[in-house]
Amino acid sequence: MNFNFEIDSTWCLEQLVKDGKITERDQALVQTTHRQRDQLKWHPLQWIANFNLVDQSHPQTTLTLNRLCQWLADKSGLPFYIIDPLKADVAALTAVMSQEFALRNRILAVEVTADAVLIATDQPYKKEWVVNLEHSLLPKKIQRVLLSPDQLQRYLIEYYQVSRAVHSSQKSSAHDRENKGVEALLQLGDTQNPDANDQHIVKLVDWVLQFAFEQGASDIHLEPRKDTGKVRFRIDGVLHTIYNMPANTLTAVISRIKILGRMNVAEKRKPQDGRLKTRTPKGQETELRLSTLPTAFGEKMVMRIFDPEVLVRSFQQLGFDSRLLNEWHALTAHSHGIILVTGPTGSGKTTTLYSSLKQLATDEVNVCTIEDPTEMLEPSFNQMQVNTAIDLGFADGVRALMRQDPDIIMVGEIRDQDTANMAIQAALTGHLVLSTLHTNDAPSSLTRLHDLGVQPFLTAATILGVLAQRLVRKLCPHCKQEGSINEKDWEHLTFDYIMEMPAQVCKPVGCDECRQTGYKGRVGIYEFMPLSLDTKQLISANANLNELRQQAKKEGIEPLRIAGARKVLEGMTTLEEVLRVVPLN
Repeated sequence: MNFNFEIDSTWCLEQLVKDGKITERDQALVQTTHRQRDQLKWHPLQWIANFNLVDQSHPQTTLTLNRLCQWLADKSGLPFYIIDPLKADVAALTAVMSQEFALRNRILAVEVTADAVLIATDQPYKKEWVVNLEHSLLPKKIQRVLLSPDQLQRYLIEYYQVSRAVHSSQKSSAHDRENKGVEALLQLGDTQNPDANDQHIVKLVDWVLQFAFEQGASDIHLEPRKDTGKVRFRIDGVLHTIYNMPANTLTAVISRIKILGRMNVAEKRKPQDGRLKTRTPKGQETELRLSTLPTAFGEKMVMRIFDPEVLVRSFQQLGFDSRLLNEWHALTAHSHGIILVTGPTGSGKTTTLYSSLKQLATDEVNVCTIEDPTEMLEPSFNQMQVNTAIDLGFADGVRALMRQDPDIIMVGEIRDQDTANMAIQAALTGHLVLSTLHTNDAPSSLTRLHDLGVQPFLTAATILGVLAQRLVRKLCPHCKQEGSINEKDWEHLTFDYIMEMPAQVCKPVGCDECRQTGYKGRVGIYEFMPLSLDTKQLISANANLNELRQQAKKEGIEPLRIAGARKVLEGMTTLEEVLRVVPLN
């Protein structure tokens, strides 16, 4: 059966009726509905999917575009392919054929292997292009796959745009980079650098940012290497390489972002910080925090994305259970004292603090914050930013805030003795101070303060409680399955604590919803340690870390690893994931 024809909506509807997917009434409805001008260009399956018809062979489901594509794929005998943009090697895919040829035949290369090229189409019965392409790709074979029309339309444009931008920027900057002597330095020092403001580079920067928002990335890493630089996204705490870009194009992309973030473009020897405001595709304003670092092959840049949807969340979304929530509310209701939130970078400390402050910031209280930098602008707080250029550090900031008649002060981070002492002074004079500290777990934050030079009796007098936290990836609800448990790992996680080992735990599988990772989204695990009288006496008596840990255990405070084990029991996450993030002490 060697057909060669283009499918239209009449053919699709007839076949759907024939296969018992829709009724004749549905067929008549679709055929008689008038299309709008912009709908004329639609693929027949997009037009049918628009009606949300009930699938007659499975009455509880509707015929979405993906289901219709799956039906067409089964019918034509082609595998149904879904593009994972994180894994696409754009440069290799666009080199297979020209954009004109791809557009004319509505085809796109989606995967290149050692002996075959996967070419996707949304017209499975059109094959005249195969012969033309076979000759140019020899010795590689062509494998046809079916692609959803909306993916085809999008990536046909996107892939070629990106590769064209990279290619053009290389051409234009090739002659600039040849002589890396004095002339090149003058060239780069100019802020109106033609590279950075080049149209192609502007497009590339836009594409990287849009893509990051779509994929729900928390950080964008731009890393220069010797010949090709890398663009990597951190999604749910794990880095994925997105694109390998020629080194000089990446330099121009970084320069462009530096211009936008009002950073000094000419200075490439010193680390710099900046910030950038942009809009997400949903139209929300979002902040990007920029940081550059000089490396062996040029400047590396990391952009931290502060998504407004993520920064202030309800405590349920953060993963607080009801007991922890009540204890946390009781603690934050105090009028004076220090509450510490601890954990490494990227463990969600800021989100917890913002969410807590948002609840505390009523009309009756004055909430002041001092941060480095201000991570999200919030109208209900008075926010101040640390500025080292004018010698305004955390300690000076707290000193100034004390005269502002505050009720609640948030100090972004306690890094040195001066800041710690000022926070303690503020707590002793009747203010509630919330702050973060970089330590592994809750008991070690107390010894960390003593290391900074704070007197133990002062910590005992002022600290109300410590919350240590981590973020673990949640299992994707669509594809997780039950599997057996690794006994050794379970014992490794729960030693010293009597916890029943489950017979079954959930395992990651991977589907289209979670980009084949098996995980989707993250949830917090917490170790909450309110300071009891006994603990305070121990601290005043200069107790060491082990004594503090034993006391916490006596009081029934569960460490992070046990909180993680509970999430495994609930089927929220996996053992491997918890072992990856929690400290095993």
